[in-house]
Amino acid sequence: MNRFIIATATLLMLAPTAFAGGDAAAGKAKAAVCAGCHGPDGNSVNPIWPKLAGQHASYLVKALKDYKAGKRKDPMMAPMVAPLSDADINNLAAYFSSQKQK
Repeated sequence: MNRFIIATATLLMLAPTAFAGGDAAAGKAKAAVCAGCHGPDGNSVNPIWPKLAGQHASYLVKALKDYKAGKRKDPMMAPMVAPLSDADINNLAAYFSSQKQK
């Protein structure tokens, strides 16, 4: 029973990364609009805007989807994520997660 619980917990932890397998090159092209606040490579120089570089792709996917669904509220992010498709979100997550945080 313990092995089943451990295996199930492991799969649940890894599941978000399965849908976050986007195309980093496509994400880089889409990230131009993000650069104004988060920097061209996700390394924001302003402390009020988070650094996206080096974040886990699954975290970025969840955050963007939560902004889009209205679960996370931010007047600047809401219009930015509104037009994004699931593929766009996965691609952005792949790009920013592949960048080195500075």
